[in-house]
Parts: sequence; structure tokens; C-alpha cells
Amino acid sequence: MTTSHARDDKPSSGEKALSVYLGLGANLGDREANLREAVERIKGLGLEIVRASSIYETEPVGYEGQPWFLNQVIEARMPIDLRFNTCDEIRAQPDSFDVDLRSPAEFQTAEFQIEGLLYALLRIEREMGRRRLILNGPRVIDIDILLCGGMNRIFRAARDDKDNTPDKGNTLTEAAPPHLIIPHPRLHLRRFVLAPLCEIAPGLEHPALKKSCSEMLAALDDASIVRLYRSAG
Repeated sequence: MTTSHARDDKPSSGEKALSVYLGLGANLGDREANLREAVERIKGLGLEIVRASSIYETEPVGYEGQPWFLNQVIEARMPIDLRFNTCDEIRAQPDSFDVDLRSPAEFQTAEFQIEGLLYALLRIEREMGRRRLILNGPRVIDIDILLCGGMNRIFRAARDDKDNTPDKGNTLTEAAPPHLIIPHPRLHLRRFVLAPLCEIAPGLEHPALKKSCSEMLAALDDASIVRLYRSAG
């Protein structure tokens, strides 16, 4: 079920949860099944799926010689006290993460939870078969953190596990997962993201640009094709 009204995404003291908007994309294999599997795996992390957009078929952007994508945006509620398995990796290697671990309370911050979520999503991508061999290239699944409440910050570059390293002989142009930037730095430039995002949260405001999703979509200079593939519900 979708709604055209965005809520205040800042958690109350009693709620202790964040609204996280995730962009999903797939252009290899059974694209629609890949999206469904990704959603189920995200739910398996302990997140509640609040809203899901329709699925859109979209023209490739940035690397044209590849199949068209299916894209979708979901809103998930993430409890602040949710523990990811990857949190143990962060605790063991604090120098590799953008978290100040001065006290156990640091493990309950929204920033720490977002880092844990990032690593959990990278693991889902990898377990589903994604390999980062070509920048903006074909992929079984792509899961991007688009927005998280009113968060507006840059984290350090995230390191994926060893399995992210390609086999010898392959050319890796995306040597490591990119810096995590929230909001996503190209959110306001991509029709394939804004179209499904506006379907479920047209009034949601970009915390840096101070524009709603519908305003960003209306001002977009992007002629790429984005067409409805399957309606929500």
C-alpha cells in the first residue's frame, strides 16, 4: 500500500526508529525476482517495510551497452537498537569505520546503525551474486541508501569483504564500494530514482537542497526513459 503523504521522518524519543529510503535495481537474470528477493532479505535484517513503489523499467545511465533495469524504491523503518551481524566487524575494527567508539553508547547512534546497515546491504548484494567489475555496469542487484531521516553527512569509504575482489584477469574500475553519502549524492539527478521515490513520498524534503521529491523531479534535466513495469499492490 502506498500513500502520497510523507511523514516527519525524525524518530520521537519513544519511537526509536529511523525511516530509511532504499533504491533497488537489477538488470541481470530474473530482474523482478531479484527485486523480490532483495526486499525479503532486507526484511530479514529486522527492518519493517512500510511502503514500496511500483516497479519501473529504466534505460541504463552511465554505461549504455547493457540490458535495461528494473528499479524500485522502498521505505523501511529501522529500530535504533537493531543489531546487525556486521556491527561486530565495526566493533573489532574501529579504525576502519567512521564511528567514535568512546563508550558503548556510541553503538546506539543513528550513524553507527547506518554503517551497520550499509555493510549488511553490501553482504546481501554479494550473496545474491553482485560483482563490482564495471563502473555503472550490469548487476544482479543494487541496493542504495537514498535518505535516512534528516541525516546529511559523508562517511568514510566502506570496505567490502574479500569476496569483493575480482578474479585475476578482470578489470576492476569500482575498486571498492563508494563513500557512503546521505542523502545519495546523485539522488536529485536520476529520474529512475526520483520517479519511484515520488510515488511513495512526494513531499519528502531533501535535507541539503531543501526541496521536496516532487520539486526535484519537476526540475530534473534527465531525458532517460522511465516507464511503469508493474504497479504496486
